[in-house]
Amino acid sequence: MGPDPAVAAVRLAVRRVLADLPADALVLAACSGGADSLALAGALAFEAPRVGRQAGGITIDHGLQDGSDERADTVVRTMASLGLDPAGSIAVTVDGPGGPESAARDARYTALDDAARRLSAAAVLLGHTQDDQAETVLLGLARGSGARSLSGMPAEFRRQGVLYLRPLLGLDRATTRRACTAMGLDPWDDPHNVDSAYARVRVRHEALPALEKALGPGVAEALARTARMLRDDADALDDLAARAFTDLEAPEDGYSVALRLEGLDDLPRAVRTRVLRMAAVKAGSPPGTLAAVHVDAVDRLVTAWRGQRHVDLPGGLRAVRRYAKLLFGPV
Repeated sequence: MGPDPAVAAVRLAVRRVLADLPADALVLAACSGGADSLALAGALAFEAPRVGRQAGGITIDHGLQDGSDERADTVVRTMASLGLDPAGSIAVTVDGPGGPESAARDARYTALDDAARRLSAAAVLLGHTQDDQAETVLLGLARGSGARSLSGMPAEFRRQGVLYLRPLLGLDRATTRRACTAMGLDPWDDPHNVDSAYARVRVRHEALPALEKALGPGVAEALARTARMLRDDADALDDLAARAFTDLEAPEDGYSVALRLEGLDDLPRAVRTRVLRMAAVKAGSPPGTLAAVHVDAVDRLVTAWRGQRHVDLPGGLRAVRRYAKLLFGPV
């Protein structure tokens, strides 16, 4: 008799991403000890040796709760018992701008980046599920950040030269919990995951259930499906914008970035605003604080110019229209 259907689903998802990695590659599971990442770790430990890959695991001790070091040790022992080698923990200091969630995420990824490079890992697997994707889409909708934000989390991405993969985006959280039960694994429930001080927790326990009650079941799946379609659209528009940026960029002494206005105003708005955002970011405006309101104001320098002098941008920058060019540089 085969494995439990939930176990089979998680293993299949992991097997698919392993197939695209080099033979004999080391693949790491980022494991918090929660149901999603624990099911991921169990599936990786099972599948990797069967396809000629090495499997290891890393847990991050954020130090945000009493006994977090003991919890990390427990996760390491669990990963080792599954057969993950190496299996280790990394303690990080959580501080910096953007609030505790953002600071913890930055510290976690920095530690994973360093570990993956040190161990020459081909990829790091993350345990985000379809439910996480739905929550991300709703949070993006609330921010009004456009198609890129609504496209949710990518199935794969690179940062600092490290490949990250999310094989479980097509599975729901109930499946990973059932998989843990079937594999005899005891997941840890992080108390932060029920703390309503966090916006994501409110979405998880209040907004999504309310939508399910009002609209019927399947809301999370529909949101995740929408994210996949919007990501395809956003990728295509970003590619068009990158080509247009290359064609329109022109040298200009004293400014970080200059764009020729001829041709810029003819672009579709969806492409043009992306070009303007690229120009501002290249000039040094921080992407995290460069908002749609800033890009819209710069766009008016192109399409609705009435002699306005400039637009101030985050990072101490300014966009100026002058001599048939749009110029970006320090104030």
